[in-house]
Amino acid sequence: MQYFVLASDYDGTLATDGQMLDETVTALERLRDSGRKLILVTGRELDDLLRVMPGVDLFDCIVAENGALLYWPATRQEKLLGEPPPEEFVKALRDRDISPLSVGRVIVATWHPNETTVIQVIRELGLELQVIFNKGAVMVLPSGINKAAGLKAALDELKISPHNVVGVGDAENDHAFLSFCECSVAVANALPVVKERVDFVTNGSRGEGVIELIDRLIASDLVEIDSQVDRHNILLGTREDESEVQIKPLRTSLLLAGTSGGGKSTLATGMLERIAEQNYQFCIFDPEGDYENFDSAVVLGDSKRAPSVREVLDVLEKPHQNAVVNLLGIALKDRPGFFADLLPQLQEMRSRLGRPHWIVIDEAHHLMPASWNPAALTMPQQLKGMLLITVHPEHVSPAALSAIDDSIAVGQSPTEKIEEFCQVLGEDLPQLTPQNLEPGVALAWFRTTREKPFTFQIAPGKMERRRHVRKYAEGQLGEDKSFYFRGPSQKLNLRAQNLILFTQIAEGLDDETWMFHLQQGDYSCWFREAIKDEGLADEVARIEKRADLPAAESRDLIKEAIERRYTLPA
Repeated sequence: MQYFVLASDYDGTLATDGQMLDETVTALERLRDSGRKLILVTGRELDDLLRVMPGVDLFDCIVAENGALLYWPATRQEKLLGEPPPEEFVKALRDRDISPLSVGRVIVATWHPNETTVIQVIRELGLELQVIFNKGAVMVLPSGINKAAGLKAALDELKISPHNVVGVGDAENDHAFLSFCECSVAVANALPVVKERVDFVTNGSRGEGVIELIDRLIASDLVEIDSQVDRHNILLGTREDESEVQIKPLRTSLLLAGTSGGGKSTLATGMLERIAEQNYQFCIFDPEGDYENFDSAVVLGDSKRAPSVREVLDVLEKPHQNAVVNLLGIALKDRPGFFADLLPQLQEMRSRLGRPHWIVIDEAHHLMPASWNPAALTMPQQLKGMLLITVHPEHVSPAALSAIDDSIAVGQSPTEKIEEFCQVLGEDLPQLTPQNLEPGVALAWFRTTREKPFTFQIAPGKMERRRHVRKYAEGQLGEDKSFYFRGPSQKLNLRAQNLILFTQIAEGLDDETWMFHLQQGDYSCWFREAIKDEGLADEVARIEKRADLPAAESRDLIKEAIERRYTLPA
């Protein structure tokens, strides 16, 4: 199940003329019975809502006053998320005969056309208040308080991610919380501007539309509208025609296979960075310490200390924390056992909270060997949000591979990796042309779409770019990739195997040798072919074409161009 919570507006969505019909209440009960939770997100003041609304106890939490107040029906507890309105502000509005005027715990509300006076009073008193419109209603709240902020606070207390929430509404003040949810829905009577910005619009209006949405949630978890919800897609790379290769973040499982140096880490880290940027939660099993510098995660364990199952679960209890489980401190023979202990508990957490959204298993052939035969609870027939990384797909448990949707191969003989995947699954082999791939290029076969296998250029992440920068700034390029200052008579043979040495040698080089290589375009050619930096190469090529530049100035300009892109030691 992907969607664990339905977050709904009240007036104009659940309710018609302030009243919720019996049929709507019955549908909400059915949704609760399916194991999902309900959150009401309304602009109404709490006391007013409780007077008119049936079925209050159906809701796990009520976000009232347009995000300023949380109310927990089961315990009758309240929590303010903002300061009460300033007394001088309320007095000034009353002195100007603003009517109607309602003052809640935090909110101050009136109706059009009083917004002109309200804004004038805020300006005169120098208050940090915001005005929010809801059709004809005019609501005044502290800066930063809206339905999205209130829903976030409620979800944090429930320990549920917004990526496991469907939101439904109808008016301007619903924009913020609808866009905050993984899937946003408008009922048919919603304002046109709201319907234009959501993922899905119901056929029915108000309560009928919500009932329609609930029926879809219970029947299919909204799988049928997946193609319409693409704003969260995760980029993997680009094809030859420059179209993007993307995956659904919560509806996909991947096998990433290939030889070392082919780009597995580039693809995995880039994908995980983009998953983290969108606040999906992940847990990485890291046997080799390859992810110990991952910025977006808490690293548990190291070469001297084994992680514990309890501390991994404690980190993941918070929706906004990711975990890297470093296995270097666990003996090789004991790692499959540790993994077998932790994985069922991650699955239990998923069944309860819908996360971690991604479980990444590096060196999967060690942690899930062919002999591994887990219980159905540990490895269900269909498992989303799983990334298995391996050199040897044929050595991975068939039970694990059978839960995987799509495969990506890199490096030498990638077609063999996809063939091994198919053979384990008993799948018909797709039509494949034997080939070897350059580093950074991948071969994909998405069996969910039955599309013909295709290649694409992997989109690296920031971590990979930093590694790239260090490699070319400080690393040791091979003899065939190094730059050689030889001069017009080929008397010199000064080798620069990285950018630091290039700039250091250039500073002490005689002008004749420097200008010889400059005029031949050797520098831009090296940056383009060996350093693989098109931007730097283009900038240096423009410098090389300037015949008016003396040696010292061209040398300084090229050094500056390098330093802007690569942090070199002083």
